[in-house]
Amino acid sequence: MTKVLNYIHPKAKIGKDVIIEPFATIEEGVEIGEGTWIGSNAVIMQGATIGKHCKIFPGAVIAAAPQDLKYKGEPTTVEIGDYVTIREFVTINRGTIDRHKTEVGDNSLLMAYVHVAHDCKIGNNCILANNVALAGHVELEDYVVLEGLVAVQQFVKIGAHAFIGGASLIRKNVPPYVKAAREPLSYAGINSIGLRRRGFSNETILNIEDIYRIIYVRSNNITQALNAVELEVAACEEKRNIIRFIRESTKGIIRGPSLS
Repeated sequence: MTKVLNYIHPKAKIGKDVIIEPFATIEEGVEIGEGTWIGSNAVIMQGATIGKHCKIFPGAVIAAAPQDLKYKGEPTTVEIGDYVTIREFVTINRGTIDRHKTEVGDNSLLMAYVHVAHDCKIGNNCILANNVALAGHVELEDYVVLEGLVAVQQFVKIGAHAFIGGASLIRKNVPPYVKAAREPLSYAGINSIGLRRRGFSNETILNIEDIYRIIYVRSNNITQALNAVELEVAACEEKRNIIRFIRESTKGIIRGPSLS
């Protein structure tokens, strides 16, 4: 008889219809929701909570201790939502005393070799392509798409529905609904294709374009631009989201389009 060498701690909580392939490791206290599939050689460490119907591919390591020299072993967690796909060799570290947890929202896709550092918060329906690296304390709102090889500096925040071009270095906050690319990273228009795919009307997309034309194309500073947006653009949810995001961006936002 073939001996199966996975290790599942007796105090792990495994939901109904979970499949754990050979050579996987599930440590003490791990919780795995129903219908989830864990590939061979995946390691789910203490502090991890995995939602329902997730797919975790071979070689992934979830809830390893944070790579932070200030971490002193305090109990922290990784919380993965439902219907999340985590591909080969993804690493997601536990939180630190700052937030005590690292989060990945529902329906998100993390492609091969993605790294999510301690205290990050990834929203729902996000896509992180191959080799994306998030430093500690990064926050992605819902529907963010990062193309391959994107690297995000610690404490950066990326707004909902933003799209970041491949191999970009993100050092400042990226407002909602925009496309960003180039080096240094700068505004490259709004993410109109993504917005249309998600059901945004043409009128709403035009309103968003008008807002960013005021913010990035006119020769205003941020305070002047936001005041102009308040006066010139009709009230709508997208306007509120953009103004809120920028006003809360103590790290600053990405630059406007290059004129060269």
